Amino acid sequence: MKSNFTTFILFLIMLILIIGIIIFGKAIYTDLFDSNQVTYKVDSIATEEPEEDDSEQENIAQSISNSIQSVFNNNSKKEINPNIYDETVINKFFYNQLNNNQKIIYSKLQDNKQNLKQGNYVINFDNAFSQILSQEGGSEELSQDYQTAIEAFTHDNPDLFYLDVNKMYLNIKTIKRFLITTYDVYISAAENSTYLSDDFTNTEQIEKGIKAIEEAKNIIVSKVKGNDYEKILFIHDFLLNNVEYDSTYSKQGTYGVYGTLIGKQAVCEGYAKTFKYLANAVGIECEIMQGTATNSKGKTESHAWNCVKLGDTWYEIDCTWDDPIIIGNGKVTKDIKYKYFLKGENTFNKDHTISYTFSDGGKEFAYPEISKKDY
Repeated sequence: MKSNFTTFILFLIMLILIIGIIIFGKAIYTDLFDSNQVTYKVDSIATEEPEEDDSEQENIAQSISNSIQSVFNNNSKKEINPNIYDETVINKFFYNQLNNNQKIIYSKLQDNKQNLKQGNYVINFDNAFSQILSQEGGSEELSQDYQTAIEAFTHDNPDLFYLDVNKMYLNIKTIKRFLITTYDVYISAAENSTYLSDDFTNTEQIEKGIKAIEEAKNIIVSKVKGNDYEKILFIHDFLLNNVEYDSTYSKQGTYGVYGTLIGKQAVCEGYAKTFKYLANAVGIECEIMQGTATNSKGKTESHAWNCVKLGDTWYEIDCTWDDPIIIGNGKVTKDIKYKYFLKGENTFNKDHTISYTFSDGGKEFAYPEISKKDY
C-alpha cells in the first residue's frame, strides 16, 4: 500500500514538472524578437513543411570561400569583371532627388571612388560654388547641401564598405585679394587622419576586400536563374542561409557588404546593403529603407531593410528579421522565414516606421511608392 502511494506521488511530481516545462517553453517561444534581429528559443519544433534542399547554396558558399581564400593568399590570377551579369542595374535613385549644388558634390564623390580608397585624397571644387557662397548664409546652405549629397551617395552606393563619411569634412576658405573674393572649397579628412573605416586602414587591404566581394558577387549571380521573383527569392534565401546576425556589433565590416559576404556576419545595415548590392547585380531595382522597428516588448530601435520592384510594383523585404537567431536545436517554419518577404505597407507598418530624413535637420527624401497589399 505504501509503495503504491509513493508511486502515485512520484507520478504527480513528474506530471507537474512536464506541464511546467511546456508552459515555460511556450512563454519563451512567444517572446519572439528585438527590433534589430529576431531571436527564437527553439527546442526541436515539429513542422509539416518538407525539409529544404540547401545543397546548391552550400556549394555556392563553398565556392565563395575557396575563391576568397585565393584572393587573400594572392593566388587569384583572373581579372574580376564587376559587371559580369548582363542586367546589372546602376541605381541613382537618391541622386535624382538632389538640387544642382548637391549633384555637383555627389558627382565629384562618384568620379573619385577610386581615389577615396587612399583615405586622405582631397577633392577640390575650384569655383563651382562661388555664386552660393557670395550670398548671405551661403556657407551654411552649402554645408547642408554637402550633408545631403553624402547621404544620397552612400544610399546609392552600398559597396562603400571602407569609408567612414563621418570622418570626411567640407572645407570652405574665403580668399580676398583687393576687391576680388574667391573661395577654396574641398573635401578632406581631418589633419593627420583618414576617412577610412576603422576596419580598413590602407589601400592594399581595401583592394583585396573589393576583389573578394566581387568574386563572391559574381559566383552568386552566376547561379541566379528564373524570373524576377525567383531572383529576389534566391538572394533572400542565400543571405538567410549563409549569414549570421552579429549580436556583438563589433565584427569586421558587419555594417556593410564586406562583413556580410566575406565574414558571413552582419547587422541590419549590412543585410540591407548587401541585398541591394546583389539585387542590383541581377537587374532588380532595389533601395535601402531605414527608420525604426518596434519589437513584441514595445522596444523601438533604429533599423534598416529594403524595398524591391517586382513588375511595376514595389514591396518591402526585411532579411534581418527573416533570419532568426536560433537558441537550441531545431528549425523554424517557412511562415517565420518569409514573414517579411515581399510584403506591403499594411504588413510592414505594424512594426516598421520609415524615416524620410537620414540625419537631424537633413533633407526629406522620397522612397518608391510601396504596395499596400502583400505580394
